[in-house]
Amino acid sequence: MHVLIDIAHSFREGFFMFWETLWALVLGFGLSGAVQAFVSRSEMERLLGRSGPREIARASLLGAASSSCSYAASAMAKTLFQRGADFVSSMVFMFASTNLVLELGIVLWVLIGWEFALAELVGGVIMIVLFSLGARLVLRRREIDEARAGLGDADVRTAGGRRPRPTSLAGWADAASYTLADAKMLRKEMAAGYVVAGFLAVLIPASFWHSVFISGHGFWTSLENVVVGPFIAIVSFVCSVGNVPLAAALWHGGISFGGVVSFVFADLITLPLLLIYRRYYGRRLTLKLLAIFWTVMSAAGLAVEYLFRGAGIEPTKRPAVVAPTRFRWNYTTYLDIVFLVVFAALWWLARNQRRLGGGVGYAIDPICGMQVDMANAPAHVELDGEDLYFCSDHCRHRFEANRGVDRTPAEA
Repeated sequence: MHVLIDIAHSFREGFFMFWETLWALVLGFGLSGAVQAFVSRSEMERLLGRSGPREIARASLLGAASSSCSYAASAMAKTLFQRGADFVSSMVFMFASTNLVLELGIVLWVLIGWEFALAELVGGVIMIVLFSLGARLVLRRREIDEARAGLGDADVRTAGGRRPRPTSLAGWADAASYTLADAKMLRKEMAAGYVVAGFLAVLIPASFWHSVFISGHGFWTSLENVVVGPFIAIVSFVCSVGNVPLAAALWHGGISFGGVVSFVFADLITLPLLLIYRRYYGRRLTLKLLAIFWTVMSAAGLAVEYLFRGAGIEPTKRPAVVAPTRFRWNYTTYLDIVFLVVFAALWWLARNQRRLGGGVGYAIDPICGMQVDMANAPAHVELDGEDLYFCSDHCRHRFEANRGVDRTPAEA
């Protein structure tokens, strides 16, 4: 009976973490949908052809504007590289599209605190700079050329058309469709993140966390925590926004500020993504990427911790609970109600996308539900005379496995 009560409390904890961040999720996904609808990707390959400071800055800005889940980000980076973009610039794009995004910062602010949202921005820039420098030293031109040759030529399509104007109803219908598609695409990751975080907060005793995260040893405590943070991300299988509630649970459990930051950054090295990198770039290059990613993520977390400590803004107060576990008439409830109305309006716009003149050049990934720009789709299959577009090879392979389709015919 006691076990059942603990399980019920775990689910309750996870639900109220979701309730605490519901308005922020709608706001973040809505802003992200607007950016994706109105910002063109058609010239990315030309803009990212080198790995100089200008191209790295462009990759960071374009990645932040192309907010997406880790799977879609990895697929887009692969496609950019395949179409001629520099490998380092493509990886920087991937970093930025998962770590310098609006929804992640907003949810971090609401669930843990503004310091973590600021740390995501500052640490993301540090991580990109460190990766750009480290990759030049570790990666060899021959390995990159072999990876590009192994991917083959990308199938470049021209179905995208012009981006709509922000003043058009059709454009906002497209933005709403992006919003709902992204929310649907990430629903499993978010649900897993909240549920697992609820169980971690309730069922895992403080003594366990204290054995995992050493404390009281100054610099060595900080170093151990920022190294362990990415390892937890690798084995947790939860990526993108879904790892924010897990980060809140880790902060509640005793991991250092820098350890939380490095954990949030490490959504790009979860085990499923490492397997995808191996398929894209080969085993040797994947192992090098893992080493570089882990190093720069840990270093960025450590740097942020000491920068914030020096500036006097390092958070030190840990909440007794991750989130309140009952409904209250406060700003969170009022904002949730308002943004549920906003979500309903977005749902209506998305449902009437075609009638309002939107949807031109777009398709829906049949596996994850993401809205895909057909001109820049990372994967494509022609089946029974119908063109199907996917956000990533991961979704295409899942579709082929479900349908028993041979991977050889007409795919990109």
